[in-house]
Formats: sequence, structure tokens, C-alpha cells
Amino acid sequence: MGDLVSGTSLRGSQPGARRRGFVVLLVALASVALAARLGLWQLDRAAQKVTLQAALDARSGLPVLDAGQLARATAAADVQHFRHVAVTGHWLAGQTIFLDNRQMDGKVGFFVVTPLVLSGSREAVLVQRGWAARHFDVRLQLPSIATPAGEVRVEGIVAPAPARLYEFTAAASGPIRQNLDLAAFAHETGDTLLPLSIQQLGEHAGDDLVRHWPAPTTDLQVHYGYAFQWFLIGAVIAFLYVWFRIVRPRQRRCT
Repeated sequence: MGDLVSGTSLRGSQPGARRRGFVVLLVALASVALAARLGLWQLDRAAQKVTLQAALDARSGLPVLDAGQLARATAAADVQHFRHVAVTGHWLAGQTIFLDNRQMDGKVGFFVVTPLVLSGSREAVLVQRGWAARHFDVRLQLPSIATPAGEVRVEGIVAPAPARLYEFTAAASGPIRQNLDLAAFAHETGDTLLPLSIQQLGEHAGDDLVRHWPAPTTDLQVHYGYAFQWFLIGAVIAFLYVWFRIVRPRQRRCT
């Protein structure tokens, strides 16, 4: 009687064991496939950045742009990013904005940005003039920035608008801000702003601003590292499945 009950229980447990084994197999296959897909995605991101770096290197060797050659449309501006540019105009000093929490040379302070009205035109371009230290005891105190009057020559590289940082509150409207949207700023000031900015270069502009702009980084090694990690995770999952579902049961049967 005991053998019969034991045999019945064994036969009854076999379908359940098969279902569990099938579920484990599906989970293992899905996990390996997901890890492989994420690894391939990281490799694809690395390939995209290799292409981007090649484009940036090619643009840096192109002739210097002047004001008349600067893009007037967003799509055209994208392909001018990181090209060298030289323009003349006069500063709209009263519209200078201090972007807070910006780093340069490992220090936190302001990015100083001022619109420059291009000579012989009513159009303006936003110039990222450089970095200035801030007064950390009196947070609303603005640094003293010399802004030359009259016509000035600005040399630099074409760049996107200043990078956005996370804001906990609504966008500010004073001279100290966390972010600056070109379209919104143009509407606020009434200026006709080009859909790009200029990162000013040179250390002798008479304003004591720091202009050690970081080069665009492609972070290739980061993507390769993440890809390796995902492929390793997939390989470990596959190994564990084979070991615990195939190799170990066979060893037990042999013993």
C-alpha cells in the first residue's frame, strides 16, 4: 500500500516538476536574451559616439564661420555645432544671465551668458562668455563682470544652448537662473536670437572670466564597460542554468 501511494505521488508530481522546469527555462532564456540585448545596445551607443567624434573632429578643421554663415534654423544649426566662429557686434549687457551651479576646473560657480547683437544686423546670438566664481555666503550677490561697450570681436565655437540642469522649482526670471531656454528668453527680451550659441574662447577679453571649456566627451570606455557587464551577466545566468538544471542532476543520477 505504501509503495502504491508513493508511486502515485511520484507520478502526480512529475507534471508539476515539468511545468516548473519549463518556467525556469523560459525565465533563464528571457534573462539571457535581455542581458544580450542590453549589451548590444551599449555597443550601438559606443558606435554612435565614435561617429559623433569623427564628425566633431572633421568640423573642427573646417573654415571659420562668420556672422552671415551662422544658421538661422535649428536643423541647420545642429550641423554647425563645434565649428569655429568669429563675429563682431555689441553686448546687451543688461540682459546678462548668470547660470547657477555650473562647474569649471572642478569648481562650482556661474556660467555668464550675454546676447551679442551682430554688427549690421538686428539679430543676436547668445554667447557663453565664461565662468565666474560665486559668493557662497551671499548667494544672491552677482560677480562683477566687465562688459566692454561698443563693437567687440568674439571668437569661439558654435555650441548648443547651455546644458539644462534639474530644477526643483519653476524657471526663474531674474539674472540668476538654473537654466535658459533660447526661445523663451528671446520672447522675454524681444531679441531675435539665432538657434545656437557661441562658447567664447581666448583669455584676453578684459572680463577675467575663465574659459576652460571641457571638450565634448564620448565616454566610449563607459559604454564598453557596461556592454561587458551585461554580456557577463547573461553568461553567468546561462552557466547557472546549465549547471543546476543539467549537470548536477546527471551527476546525482550517476551516483
